[in-house]
Amino acid sequence: MRITFYGATREVTGSCFLIEVGERRILVDCGLIQGSPAHERHNHDPFLFDPAGVDAVVLSHAHLDHSGRLPLLIKRGFKGRIYTHHASIDLCRIMLEDAGYLHEKEAEWQNRKRERKGLEPVEPLYTRNEGRLSARQFHGLDYHETAEPVPGMSLTLHDAGHILGSAVVELGLDEGGEHRRVVFTGDLGHRGTPILRNPEPVAEADLVVMESTYGDRCHRPWSDTWEELGGIFREAREAGGNVLVPTFAVDRTQMLLYTFNRYFDDWGLGNWQIFLDSPMAIKATRVYARHGALYDTHAAAFEATHGDLFDLPNLHFTETTEASMGLNSIRAGAIIIAGSGMCTGGRIKHHLKHNVWRPETQLVITGFQAAGTLGRALVDGAHHIRLWGETVRVQAKVHTVGGLSAHADQQGLLDWYDGFRGAPPPVAVVHGEPAAQDALVAALRSRTMARSMRFGETLDLIDPGAAVAGDVP
Repeated sequence: MRITFYGATREVTGSCFLIEVGERRILVDCGLIQGSPAHERHNHDPFLFDPAGVDAVVLSHAHLDHSGRLPLLIKRGFKGRIYTHHASIDLCRIMLEDAGYLHEKEAEWQNRKRERKGLEPVEPLYTRNEGRLSARQFHGLDYHETAEPVPGMSLTLHDAGHILGSAVVELGLDEGGEHRRVVFTGDLGHRGTPILRNPEPVAEADLVVMESTYGDRCHRPWSDTWEELGGIFREAREAGGNVLVPTFAVDRTQMLLYTFNRYFDDWGLGNWQIFLDSPMAIKATRVYARHGALYDTHAAAFEATHGDLFDLPNLHFTETTEASMGLNSIRAGAIIIAGSGMCTGGRIKHHLKHNVWRPETQLVITGFQAAGTLGRALVDGAHHIRLWGETVRVQAKVHTVGGLSAHADQQGLLDWYDGFRGAPPPVAVVHGEPAAQDALVAALRSRTMARSMRFGETLDLIDPGAAVAGDVP
């Protein structure tokens, strides 16, 4: 009975953990490695286990750093079921097909260069069709519903409060009279996040595999974040330019639209034209609108009195390429929400090309920016950026609104951990940059045994406490 860590170790992305109980194998998450081009090339590496030998997959949530290699896993031989929340299936239908399309486009671009050099063409990681067909293997669950993916393993999902359908994964494992309970946080949500409920506690565990994205810091209060956003829009109105908001298609976009609705008059948003320039974000917003049963009490009450959370009088969905290109002629008065959230692709790069060199532009960064991404360079104060081989001067004012994170901060992670009853379970820390992981490990060690996991490392689940204690000084 053991767990091996094949991703999100000493880094934020690429979540992938293999559980082995006798001859049975379950994979928890199978996510894309994201970041710099050199980093992302590792997505093409062979899996260090046989995909055909995996009996089932449990998916914590739909974000691509947790789900994005599932079509590749299937392409390389996996034939079992993928267990996840119903809402995550709806989001994955959108996200995995879109990811396949982007992989096709990347391969086409690479192959044009390779052909000129006389090199053999490369295949996309997977195609749009392969992304779409992966949905056939999904099996939906509700929160608190118990399933048996394989004999001797039980599965229960708890609301993680991170994005729609996100789950804390609780696995019960039985072998030779031994029973162990392993809990994976997936990505834990930030308490008080608009629309979503707070992360649910879990009563018992023998081992916790915990994320640490913000394990080294605490978020500011929500009230300060709303005050800052309102100030940005007032400043932008006086500056006379546009506001660019690179955002993640799932959750961050919906959070912003709902918040715009709540503060529409206070922030003077009626003075703007608001454009949601992301076909995937538009589709995801429609999924969120269909799952009102998962809203928190405040969002449910708003919906009951105002209708659709995302219905703004001056909101325009720009689904076509032509409509998106038309935004480039707008010199002032536009709030443009576009992907990708880390500025690594998508339509936001075109809007940066047309606006980031203008000092009247406001650039609002609303989420985590991984090392090596264009978004991280902008946050770190880059004076010039490269877009399609062209050097562009950065004169826009860059605002980093960190309080909008959908991840729990260090205190939120510790508070959630304190919800366990009885003896505090040991913790394997994953899904964070090294400084964040190490800071969370240090904070946890006043409560329990904890360590930061390394790629390819295996823990014995018969005695997880001893295994996790292995590198404690």
